[in-house]
Amino acid sequence: MLRLVVLICAVFAGAYAQSTQSCTVNSGNLPLHTIIEGCEAAPCALPQREDLVLHAIFKPPYSLDSMRTLATFYLSIGAISIPVPYDLGEISYTCNYLNNRSCPVNQGEILHYTLRLHIEEIFPQGTSAPVEFRVIDDATHEAIFCVRVPIVITAPLSVA
Repeated sequence: MLRLVVLICAVFAGAYAQSTQSCTVNSGNLPLHTIIEGCEAAPCALPQREDLVLHAIFKPPYSLDSMRTLATFYLSIGAISIPVPYDLGEISYTCNYLNNRSCPVNQGEILHYTLRLHIEEIFPQGTSAPVEFRVIDDATHEAIFCVRVPIVITAPLSVA
């Protein structure tokens, strides 16, 4: 399993450095590695009616029974940045989307998490904003990790 993690990290090393950043508003360290499928440079172009697929490889700082993913968009109006929390609904239950494990998890385990967020048409084309994805301990609300992704919403890839 460790070899698989190392291989994934090596293959996608360039995408990590260019498309994700440390969070600037929310607390939490970066995961060991983050991959946004189809995004090699910021901002990541997200077509309506498609999925943003984020892979994060991380080590929990302590044992956890349950984790939750939170998303916050930061819309700029002039010099003001307005936080807009986005309810992830069912996909906020991080433990359900661990690829190599289920909860509870132990401190220091290498975990691979995949978040698949559908870009609805309610997100207006041309919207450009950073979004912070933060995984928290469900019990204490302490940040496990946080990653900031600059995005821009684009037209759908195909017309139905």
